[in-house]
This record gives sequence, C-alpha cells and structure tokens, in this order.
Amino acid sequence: MNWDTPIDLAAAGSPSALSHQSLRDNIELVEQLLRQVAAQEGGGDLVELLDRLWASHQDRGGEGLALIRALSLEKSVLAIRAFSIYFQLINIVEQHHERKRLRLQASFSADTAQPGSFCWLFDEMKSLGVSTPEIERVLQQLDVRLVFTAHPTEIVRRTIRTKHRRIVHLLDDLDNALSEWQQQQVHTALLEEIRVWWRTDELHQVRPTVLDEVAHTVHYFEEVLFEAMPRVRSELIRCLDMFHPSLTRSLGTFCRFGSWVGADRDGNPSVTALTTWRTACHHRGRVLAKYIKSVERLRDLLSLAEGNPPQDLLLALEQDQRDLGEVYERYSVVYLQEPYRLKLSYILERLEHTCERNAWLEVHGPQRLSQPDEPGWLHYYRHAHELLAELHLLRQCLRTTGIGCRLLETLIDQVEVFGFHLAGLDVRQDSTRHEDTLTEVSAKLRLMATPYSELDEQARLEWLVRELQTLRPLIPAELPFSARTEETIQTFRMIRRLQKEFGSEICHTYIISMSKQASDLLEVLLLAEEAGLFDPATGTGTLMVVPLFETVEDLRNAPHVLEQLFSLPLYRCYLTCHQNLQEVMLGYSDSNKDSGFLSSSWEIFLAQQHIQQVARRHGVQLRIFHGRGGTVGRGGGPSYQAILAQPDGTVSGRIKITEQGEVLASKYSLSELAAFNIETVTAAVIQASVLPTSPPGSRNWELRLQELSDVARRTYRQLVYEQEGFIDFFCHVTPIDEISQLQISSRPSRREGRRDLASLRAIPWVFSWTQSRFLLQAWYGLGTALDGFIRCNCERNLAELRSMYRQWPFFRTLISKVEMTLAKVDLQVAANYVQELLPKEHKYTGECIFALITAELERTHECVLAITEHRQLLEDNPPLQRSIALRNATIAPLGYLQATLLKYLRYENRQPRSYSRNELLRGALLTINGIAAGMRNTG
Repeated sequence: MNWDTPIDLAAAGSPSALSHQSLRDNIELVEQLLRQVAAQEGGGDLVELLDRLWASHQDRGGEGLALIRALSLEKSVLAIRAFSIYFQLINIVEQHHERKRLRLQASFSADTAQPGSFCWLFDEMKSLGVSTPEIERVLQQLDVRLVFTAHPTEIVRRTIRTKHRRIVHLLDDLDNALSEWQQQQVHTALLEEIRVWWRTDELHQVRPTVLDEVAHTVHYFEEVLFEAMPRVRSELIRCLDMFHPSLTRSLGTFCRFGSWVGADRDGNPSVTALTTWRTACHHRGRVLAKYIKSVERLRDLLSLAEGNPPQDLLLALEQDQRDLGEVYERYSVVYLQEPYRLKLSYILERLEHTCERNAWLEVHGPQRLSQPDEPGWLHYYRHAHELLAELHLLRQCLRTTGIGCRLLETLIDQVEVFGFHLAGLDVRQDSTRHEDTLTEVSAKLRLMATPYSELDEQARLEWLVRELQTLRPLIPAELPFSARTEETIQTFRMIRRLQKEFGSEICHTYIISMSKQASDLLEVLLLAEEAGLFDPATGTGTLMVVPLFETVEDLRNAPHVLEQLFSLPLYRCYLTCHQNLQEVMLGYSDSNKDSGFLSSSWEIFLAQQHIQQVARRHGVQLRIFHGRGGTVGRGGGPSYQAILAQPDGTVSGRIKITEQGEVLASKYSLSELAAFNIETVTAAVIQASVLPTSPPGSRNWELRLQELSDVARRTYRQLVYEQEGFIDFFCHVTPIDEISQLQISSRPSRREGRRDLASLRAIPWVFSWTQSRFLLQAWYGLGTALDGFIRCNCERNLAELRSMYRQWPFFRTLISKVEMTLAKVDLQVAANYVQELLPKEHKYTGECIFALITAELERTHECVLAITEHRQLLEDNPPLQRSIALRNATIAPLGYLQATLLKYLRYENRQPRSYSRNELLRGALLTINGIAAGMRNTG
C-alpha cells in the first residue's frame, strides 16, 4: 500500500481559520506507525505485498486480482488485518480533527458560526425578522428525543472501540506535546497501542446477550452523554442570552433519551419480561453511580464555613439528623462549620441506599417487591424529584450568599435529563403477537363464537371497544396459555411493575411494528388494561400506544387508521392523559426494501402531511418518530438536512429519532461530537418549526414527485420482486449468508427464520449490497424515473428539476443522498462478485440482472449530474469527494479478497484443500469488518 500518500479527509464546511496541516500530519503518522507494525508482525514482504495490492488497484488493472488469487490464506488474512486497521485509524484521525474543529468553533463569532449551530441559527432568525414571541412558543414546547437501538449494524468489538478512544487521547497528548522528547513518547505509545491492536481479534467470538448489548449502549451515556448534555444546554442558554436574553426562562428539559435495547422484542425471543426488568435496574444502577461520584466531588468542593447558614438549609439538616442519625454521628464534628458538606453527606447516604436497593432488585427481580424478606432501606430516594429538590435547595442557599457553583448546576441538568432511569425504555412488538394473544385468550375463555383472528376490522373494533369499557377482568391471574401468549401478557404486567417502581418515565411508550389498522392499537390498549395500565372507569392510562407504519401500503393507510382512532370517544379520552399527544412512528427500512429509495422517501413525506392533516382536524398534537438507520437506504444521512427536509408544519417543536448501530460510534464516541450532534438536531427542530421548509408554490412539484415515485417504485419492484432469479442473484453475489454468522447481535437476521426476501430484515439486506459495492437499495429505480421525465421535454423538464433541486430542501436532500451513494458504488468490484460467485446454472440470468443494474446506474448517474449541474459527483463538496474516491481505491483490494474467499468457502471443489471451512469463514468475516470500516457504513 502507498502509505506515503496522505488522505485529505477534512470535513466539509470546516472553518477557514483551521489549518488542515495537522490532519495531514496525523494521517502520515498513523500510516508510518502501521507500516512499522506490519513489518514487525508480518515481515518486510507483507509491506511489499500491501504496496503492490494498493498500486495494482489504483489503475484498476488485472494484476491485483491475479496477485490475490495466488495468496495463501495466511497472507490474505494479514493483508485484510492491515487494511481494516488502516481504515479505522483514518476514521479515528478524522474524528479527532473534527473534535478540534468544534473546540475552535466555540470561540467564533456569529458571523463565522457553522450552519446548524445555535449561534448561527439565532443570528439567522434575527436577520429574517422572526419575532421573540414566535421563538418563545417553540422553546416552550421543544421536545427532542433521541432513541438508541440495538439494531445489529455495529460491527466493531467494544474492546476495539476502547482502543479507538485511547488513540484519540494519545492524539490529544500529541497536540499538547511541547518538546521533541514528549512527541517521541507519544509516538512510542501509539506504536505500542497499534501493535497490541494488531494482535487483538477483530471478530466477536460469541453472540452477545441482550444484557451485553444493554451494557454496551449504557457505555455511551456514562462516558459521553452524561457530560455532553449539560454542555449543550449551556451553549443554548449562552446563545439565547446573546440574541433573546428574556427567553432563557422558557427553556425546559428540551432533549431526552430513549432506548430499545433490552425492551425491543420484535423478532427477538431473547428479550423477555425479566430481561427488561434487569435492563431498567442496570440503567438506574449506572446513573446512580454517576450521581454518587458527582456528589462526592461537590462535597470536596463546597467547603464553605457558615456560622449562620440559611434557615432553609438548617431546617433540612435538622430533618436529616432525625432520619439519618448515624450520618450525623459520623460527620457532625468533621463538618461542624461546613453545613453544605454535611448536607451533601446526607444526600450521599441516601444515594448509596438507593443504589444498594437497586442492586438487590436487579438480582432478585420484581416478584420479590414488598415481600417479607425484602431488606429494609428506609431512607432512599424513591424518585429523582426527591434528589432534585435537595439539589435545588443547595443552589438557592448558595445564591443567597452570592455563590454560584458550576458543578452543582451541571448535576442538576443531568438529573433533570437522566433522572433515575437514564433513558426511557420503548417496548416494541409485532402487531400479530397481540392478535394471536387475544385470539388464544378469547378462544380459551369461550368469549365469542367466531375466532378473533377471523373477525373483520369493524367487528374487531366493536368487540375491543366493548371490552375496554368493561370493568371485569378479561385475563385470569393464572395463565393457562401457550408460552408465546404468556410472555406477551407478562410483558404488560412487567411494564406495570416497572412504572410502579421507577415511575412512568421508565417505560411510557409501546410501539406496534407492522401496524396496519386501528384494531392493532386497541388490542394493545386492552392488554394494557388487563395489566392495570389503562383504567376503564376513567378512560385514562400511563402507557402511550404508538403505531409503526412501515410498508408503503401501511404508510398510505396511516391517515385512515388515525381517523378511525381519533373518531372513537374512548380513544380521544385516553389521549387527554397524554397531553392530547399522539406519537406516530414511520419506518424507513422496510418501506425502502419494499419500494426503493425514492418511493420510500416520498411516501414517508406524504404520510407525514396526511396524518398531520388528520391530527389538526381532530385537535390532536402529533410527534413523528423517525425510524432512521445509518445508511441512505434506511433513511440515513445528516440529521440537520433531514429535519429541514420534512414537510411544512410537521415538526412543530417535536421530533423523535432512532440512533442505530455504527451511528452511535460515529456520533457519540466523543463528548464534543455528541454535543454538536445534539445541538444541530435541536437547532434544526427550532428552525423547521419557525421557518418554512417548502418553497411557495411547491404543490406542483409534489405532483411531479408522485409521478416520479410511481415510476421508480415500479422499476425497483420489477427487478427485486419480479425479475426471474433475482433472489438467487442476491444470495450469490453478496455475503448475506456470511453476515448472518457474524456474532454482532442477539437478534436473528430473519423474522421467523424463513429464507425469503419478505422475512429478511432490512439491515442485512442493506449491509449485503453495501459490502459488494452495489448499494442497490439506495438508488435503483431513480434513474428510470428521472430519465423518462427528462426525455419527455428535455429543456423544460430538466429546468424544472433543477429548480426543485435549488429551492426545495426535500428534493435537494434526496438528490444529495443519491449523489453521495453513487460516489461509493463500484461496479468493477461488484462485477468481480458476479464473475467469481455465480454458479454456472445461474450465470445467464445473473449476467442479465447485472446488465439491468449497470444500465440503471448509468441512467441515474447521468440524471443526477444533469440536475445538480456538476461535472463530477460531489463537485460542490471537494473534501467528501476526495475522501470517497481515495477510500474506493483502497477498499477495492478488500472486495477482491472477499469475493475470492467466499468462492473458496462456498464451492469446495474450487478451494485450496489445505484450509478448513472455519479458517476460510474467519477470513471472509474479517473482510466484512474491513470493508465496513472503509465504507463507514454497514446496515
């Protein structure tokens, strides 16, 4: 590999004041260090091999493929490891550079602030004449929710992620090194770190349990978000003070976090009621540990000697003495003249009691609650509000003496955001599970002549409404049902226990995947009633029922479903206990797999418009929950642009977004990056709620998009669902079977284990096409739609598309995503998968399919360049253009290595006989890791 050629990966939009020389220097440094490690671990011939592989694929000649075919498996694995570590090192250097840029950004004026920052936004709104009352209205209802999921797209081991963070810290040390000797010390430490990494297994050895995934996700909260959130709030207050100082009082807890990890049971039999309970306890244990450390630091800090402390503090100390006499005996003399330290000692004792009780409950489970053998913790915090009250008391008392305490303010911010639950748990289950449960229960108890599953929708609604208004229980205490039905019922009972122990914020949302009709929601409401989560006497409940509309058909039917629900008096009464708010989730992944990128994006856009119209007609507030993934094919892309591309009036100060897989590592691995991501999302929500997101007169453009969407959907489905041999083609020319053997998730890659496209989850579908460099899911069908429209009247229609691109954020974002994806496609590499992996009996149909894909790619490429008026893809973003071009060239050898190993693995008569299947599989799985690191995308 040409280690001496640095890659310029500077982020687009970097401030001109920031020199990229340090970025180039750090890239050159890690290249040199990795070259040393490769020579130490594999010898000089390995370095020579890497150079030859890299050089041979720069000119895309056949030498590289011949070289790869001649390699032993041992040499192949060494080359794969080198490429994989190289890409990860480049990613680390890039993140480190971005963090430095953000640190410098904090000192910039509004004139040089980056778009998407609070400073830029408020300055922009001031220049546009947005009134203070209008901004205040949005701030008062500002509600940003970021939900972490365990979707299996994070391919890097936690052990390796820890090494990434250590290397970032060493790069920080290098920035601060003043002498040549100090620099050399850091270089040595980096070399040691990379060498240990080389000898560390990149692959997960065992499939993680659900609780392993919980611990991995909680790590981001502990190490990053706990410190990032107070920083975001401080920055928002600072910018408000600059432009609208009177509005800081309008700012509440504007950003909250949720998690599906340990609660999402859709297709994951490993997530049980007990698992969810232990997840909640784990969350509480980790956040309590953070609070204990913070209170200990506060006690060290607040050494104020107060002979006459404020009266409120004295009264609180007297009550504490009565409740916790042993603490008074221990500390009253030590802190005789230091009342704040004494008060913090009482707080610390209560937190420790709370932590001990939580650890006991995590082990023994909810069934032991209020049992005679439960240990007695008399003085613990039952809720975070109790801790907050004591912290507010300390703040008020300090203020009366003219003292401010930043550490105390930070802790208050953290408790307000994270409470004792850290992140709310969203429970999710497939709609058919609830239908099956009620079918079995009603049959077992002989409640109706016709099985529930055979009723039409109207009959179901009538029966459900009657049952929801009945005070008698439907489900007996003992459960004489099948294991699946018992688990479903126990889930609702567990939610009730969780809410009783932790408060409703721990588990407030129940998401129904594959929602298709109004009865899907009422079924969940009935099961919630049986668990005590819905009161038929008052029509109120503590569980918000959320439909998830995923396929195109379901997205189109969503307005009708909500119309039916909002027309039911019982359901409208139920909404009143949720501030008349209905949350609706829209699925980007399955709609894309079902319909293609353009159609999926457009149908989600339309669904938002239509359900917002229904909500307004009924006087219901709406919160849209966007189920976005990391890749373009699953709704991924920059969050700021994505939010601004939403239809006018659909944000209204509220948004909920999933953060999945590798996105967590890219956005939340460092505190500065996490803070900036949260800032840009929040700024986009404010901007989209105040300023229009669609230009005047865009109605005609919406009609045009509908026409284009219909053509693109038809083209996509003709290939994926109607083309003879397509599923065989997909299975042969992508590593789909091998991806399913990666030990990266507790969840199976297929629903119900069936081997067909319908049961295949969207994540491995996207993952597979990305690995083999087709990226089919993110562009196929668009070229035919655009080309057909342009050809009808080239001059007029192309001018219209260009106007849409310049003026309409939705269309511009859509085309920009496709442009970035096209830049990552490499059909030369993809062709090698076709050549190497298609069996003879599938050659003809496979080559016909590849010809269709090639032609569609050319059409899409030409149309995108014509619309953007670019001579090359990403012409307006040179840093990203260079980054992708150079990565493409460097990833190519890994693609050829992967195809070769897959051929040996799948076809025994073509593999070297000296290698076992397990050895070949391991090599193939390592290439998946390496390509994922280079592409920076998985599923």
